[in-house]
This record gives sequence, C-alpha cells and structure tokens, in this order.
Amino acid sequence: MSPPPKVLHFVTGGFSGATQVALDLVRAAQASSRSEPLLVLRSKRQTDPQRVAALQQQGLPLELVPGWSHAATIWRLRQICRRFCPDVLVAHGFPEHLLGRWAGLLAGVPHLVHVEHNSRERYSRWRLLQTRWLARRSDAIVGCSEGVRQSLLALDMPADKTLAISNGIRLEPFADADRHPYARRVPGLVMAARFAGQKDHATLLQALALLRRQGLTPPLLLAGGGSKRHLDKAKALVQQLDLQDQVQFLGFHARMPELLMQHQIAVLSSHYEGMPLSLVEGMAAGCVALGSAVPGIQELIRDGVTGRLVPHQDAGALADAIAQLLQQPAQASTLAAAGRRQALQEHSLALMLSRYEDLFANLVNAGAARR
Repeated sequence: MSPPPKVLHFVTGGFSGATQVALDLVRAAQASSRSEPLLVLRSKRQTDPQRVAALQQQGLPLELVPGWSHAATIWRLRQICRRFCPDVLVAHGFPEHLLGRWAGLLAGVPHLVHVEHNSRERYSRWRLLQTRWLARRSDAIVGCSEGVRQSLLALDMPADKTLAISNGIRLEPFADADRHPYARRVPGLVMAARFAGQKDHATLLQALALLRRQGLTPPLLLAGGGSKRHLDKAKALVQQLDLQDQVQFLGFHARMPELLMQHQIAVLSSHYEGMPLSLVEGMAAGCVALGSAVPGIQELIRDGVTGRLVPHQDAGALADAIAQLLQQPAQASTLAAAGRRQALQEHSLALMLSRYEDLFANLVNAGAARR
C-alpha cells in the first residue's frame, strides 16, 4: 500500500476561526491516519506562546514561522516544505493564502489549496492580481460557506476549482445541552469573538444601553482575545455607556461549551463573516442564535426559524430583537431547539473533515494517475 499523503496546513498564529479549522483538520488526520499532517503557524504579536506550547505537548505536529516580514515568512515556510515534502499545501485565510502558496510554488509542492474563511478581505489591486495568478496554479479554492464561495467567484476565481465546505464543530462537548432547559438558563447574552475591526462589539454595547432605558438589563459576557486596541475601545465604550455592572470581559475562555449551555442567547454582532464557529457552537449548545445580517451569518441563520437576524450596525433593531427574545421565552425556546437541530445535522466536525479528506485524497490520486 502507498503511504498516506502528507498535508501541510499553513494558517495565522492569531488563533482565529481559521486557526481552529486548521487545528481540527490536523487532529482529525492524526486520528484517522488518512494523511500525515503538519501545522505551520505564522507568528503574530498576539500569538500566545503558552497555547503553542500546550499544543506541542499534546503531540500536535506544529511549527512556527516568522511573521515580521512576508519575505521571511515565505523563505522559512519554503524550507519547511523542502524538509517535510508535502503532497498538498493548504493555505488558510488572508494574507496567508498568498504567502503559503508562494512558498509552495518555490518549494515545488505538487498540490496547492486555498481555503478562504471570510466573505470580505482587504484586497489591494496588487494582492488581487496575485490571488488570481495563484488561483490558476492551485488545485482547489475552498470557501468555508456558500456565501464565501460566492464572494470568491465575484473576485473572478475559476468556477471549476471553487467549492464550498462548511465549517463544522465537535458536537461531543454539547451532548448535555438538552439537560439544560432553556427556561432555567441565565437570561443573558454571550458573544465569543476576538476583538478586531471585523467584529462589531460597539453596536451590541449600544443596543444594551438602549435596553437599559427600557428597564431591561441582561448580562453580557464577551469572550475572546485579539487586538488590545480594539479591546480597549470596547472597554472605554462600556464605561461611557455606564454598563460596567452588565458587561464582563472574559478573555480567552477554555470552557465555552459549559458557558454557552448556561445562557439563553448566543450573539454575534459583526461587519462580515465566513462561517462563524462561535454561533454554530451557540446553536449546538441550545442557545438562540442572534446575528447581524451580513455574509457568512445570513447563510447560517434562518431568520425566525433557527434564530434571529438583524440589520447590520442597527443598534435599535438589535435591542428590539434581544427584548423580544427575553420577553417571549416560549418562542425563543422554539428557535433555540430548531437551531440546535440544524447544528447537529449540518455542521458537525465529522462532516467537514470527511469532505476535506476526500478532497485531499482525490487531488493526490488524480495527480498520481496523470503521472
């Protein structure tokens, strides 16, 4: 029998949703033995060395490359490719999909895959030209949702190579969700999102201030790391709106399933998304999913069926939706149950992993047949 293909996953070391997907794919490959994986993280200022060390101690095959210079990133990744000799290089997210594929081309990696995790990125004319040029030399371009696939097609990515593989989550941590009846949960909100320009914490905080004027004071837990600048802005707005007694900043929270299963509403106020794992986890936990009607979220939530969508950057509409969920718990419980069923049926990690592993195997087998 031929040895399993070697697959190198290259992704940001910022521990975003893209990083989580890459981690899940590497762990799954270790468990299934369908491929021999390696995870390479691009070091960033917010890369937590303790989290990296913990992953290495768990036996995860992981290496870091410098992030201070694009040239340094490409050069070091090229060296790793020449040593590891991957059959497939999977470059996740922006700008890593550019840097990773340049390194793969220079190292002579047979198969290149671009995985896009957002429906909108900061493409300058030069970067878009690179993306289109590299697309012609890549075997597959994957969007993490149908909305992201459509965004890629709008950037003139080749239709015959562009496909959607929806993000999935581990369902096992949410197995006990039904033992936490909706009515007995804390009538509060959890938003799990890193602090970054993409996320819209400000609109959520403004909605909370509007609710306060109506006599509604639900607690809000904000989980996630990210940019200190954006975190400080959110903390300053909490002070300005006098919400200190309602809002808690949790930072990185290692036990999100338990936290979600104790609360009623999982909210994500955002400017754009790919396929937000935090909302999928909220749905699996039996929370009502409440999100901004933007690409990536609007493909996930069926408004009024599996959750609620509100107009982008509309604090008044968001406040109204929260008030309705709090004041009509029976209807909210119905939405939460439907959302949980959707998460279990359509967004399992096993389904996502199977689709990726089939893709990698097909690329390698097709390449071998051509040779």
